[in-house]
Amino acid sequence: MAAVAVPASTGALLLDIEGTTTPITFVKDILFPYIREHLEDYLSTHWEEDECKQDVHLLKKQVEEDIKQNRACPVHPLDQTVHTDEEKAIREVVDTVLWQMAADRKTTALKQLQGHMWRAAYATGRIKGEIYQDVVPAIKRWRRHGLKVYIYSSGSVEAQKLLFGYSVEGDVLDLFDGHFDTNIGAKVEGKSYERIAERIGCQPEEITFLTDVTREAKAAEDAGVNVVVVVRPGNVELTEEERTHYNLITSFSQLEVMGHA
Repeated sequence: MAAVAVPASTGALLLDIEGTTTPITFVKDILFPYIREHLEDYLSTHWEEDECKQDVHLLKKQVEEDIKQNRACPVHPLDQTVHTDEEKAIREVVDTVLWQMAADRKTTALKQLQGHMWRAAYATGRIKGEIYQDVVPAIKRWRRHGLKVYIYSSGSVEAQKLLFGYSVEGDVLDLFDGHFDTNIGAKVEGKSYERIAERIGCQPEEITFLTDVTREAKAAEDAGVNVVVVVRPGNVELTEEERTHYNLITSFSQLEVMGHA
């Protein structure tokens, strides 16, 4: 696959994680199964702690919002009253979390709880963040050319920082100028990219977004952001139309930033 030149107007690169910097298999085969296997134990251990209480409160509010919007949701709303039997309450949270994960929901409530669970796993060395080998050298090169580099993922900012802070390459957090998650908006909505541009102090056309998901690519394009689609093993197969429409790379090393300071 040929090299792709970053537009000369680009001052910032915005990177997706799953399928872009990190194999999809890491998220699907390591991170998510860890949550499913350890969720009940984690809740039982931390149930009385403020952080866990806040996570449960956010999940409860999410269920209430889903009911209000007539969205599909677990059969029972979460009950947090003092009269609730703890085991039953924990079971309800487990059911809610597993249901959201099965439905591939990207809610902030879910991502926050997952982030807190992964933090403990990274800190003890049970998990190390996977990064494609071409990622770190390429980001260092882009930064030498004066580009700023940001992450935008549906995983929480905390989860992002854990992945890059406890990675197979060591702590590489200093490579990034900032992190964005669903608190800024959904990745399939153009407004999210406009907000990011405003937050980092540049115009949308001064950002180049790297992602493997064409729905995200379209949303970014609609906002005026430049887009490069990353083709990695295990990523969703692109249609012929998508392959023709988007600039494609299979490695970050193919992204040319010549002409930048």
